[in-house]
Amino acid sequence: MDEAAEAARRCAETMYGRDHAAHHLGIEITGVAPGRATARMAVTGTMVNGFGIAHGGYVFLLADTAFAYACNTHDAVTVAAAADVVFVAPAHEGDVLEATAAERTRYGRNGVCDVTVRRAADGAVVAEFRGGSRSRSERVLSPPGGSPAGGAP
Repeated sequence: MDEAAEAARRCAETMYGRDHAAHHLGIEITGVAPGRATARMAVTGTMVNGFGIAHGGYVFLLADTAFAYACNTHDAVTVAAAADVVFVAPAHEGDVLEATAAERTRYGRNGVCDVTVRRAADGAVVAEFRGGSRSRSERVLSPPGGSPAGGAP
């Protein structure tokens, strides 16, 4: 494993240890590489709205999680500056969703990342997400007692 891939793996491991939202919702980070990440989540009964489909907020949250892990693979704490989502198809209770994120560009402290959310069973696209990011001065791999993510960009 090269140095950049090892740093990406360590950043994801560090983030996941602090990521209470991902743990609470059963989100798993299934892959990571520099500027890339994949996350999976099963749609549970508590994630379904009054129409019997996954609430869009949960689909967005999964995409946003993959986005966050992809943006933070370079050991600079990076937060969302903006994000848009297009819902393409519904997901239902029991579906397993997979979000694949890929950075498109980084410029200065900014970046753009695209995420596709698919149903794992048939590969159908559920949503397309685009996020804009902003890096901060803190490091993801900060030493104990260092400054984890938080505060204003």
